[in-house]
Amino acid sequence: MASSKQLSNLKYHLILLVFSLLMIYPVLWWIGASLKTNAEMPLPTIWPETPIWANYYKGWTSFPSFTFTKFFANTLWLEFWCVLGAVLTTPLVAYGFARIKFKLKGLMFSLLLMTIMLPGQVTIVPQYIMYSKLDLVNSFLPLILPHFFGGGAFFVFLMVQFIRGIPRELDESAKIDGCSSFGILLKIILPLVRPALVTVMVYTFLWSWDDFFGQLLYLSSAENYTVSVALRVFIDSEAKIEWGQLLAVSLVSIVPSVLVFFAAQKHFVEGITTTGIKG
Repeated sequence: MASSKQLSNLKYHLILLVFSLLMIYPVLWWIGASLKTNAEMPLPTIWPETPIWANYYKGWTSFPSFTFTKFFANTLWLEFWCVLGAVLTTPLVAYGFARIKFKLKGLMFSLLLMTIMLPGQVTIVPQYIMYSKLDLVNSFLPLILPHFFGGGAFFVFLMVQFIRGIPRELDESAKIDGCSSFGILLKIILPLVRPALVTVMVYTFLWSWDDFFGQLLYLSSAENYTVSVALRVFIDSEAKIEWGQLLAVSLVSIVPSVLVFFAAQKHFVEGITTTGIKG
């Protein structure tokens, strides 16, 4: 029995090892390719014979007027306000739908959920016209403002499901002690929805960091470029593309996302696994 169980465990770990290698191979190739010359790119080897570490410096300083330090600073500044807006407003909207009774609440919540199925291509033109008339194009505001109005339908739904799993007896006890609705949200609800709030923060950061289309649409001057837009312009700005330099900078560009995910992994996974199944 013991040997059979050990054999089963060995097969299980071998299968996991094979699939892990298949999934990590592109990343290993990416790291190796960032140290190659253009001539070495077609070669099947992962690691070059002579790694060119200068690709990272040359790629970082490839723009004539700016370095990627400027683009990273722009992106982090944008991320700060996007995450702040989502964290401040998503719990407010979700608390209203989950706890407060008002007319047409069911209809409004249904309409909110319907917007999740609305393709972004349908709204992008009227949104651009609106921001253009407000003279906000070529600024970060069109990318930041939507996060200060609930953060997004998906985040509101996520938070509503989590709040509904919190016993209402806690709200009633707080009301007996003289707590207002805002006080209940601040002192009772927010501490208990921390996993869901971290999930909102991580998703907002990752989605905003990867939002190439929106940033390309609204940011037209180089001084406002984010990392994703600068990487695309990096290709356009070179008659001969140095792929090693491009891959080097793109590899560095994923570091903040990876750090944020691993830093918040515990709460992030807890928020995903417990949302909607409490109570």
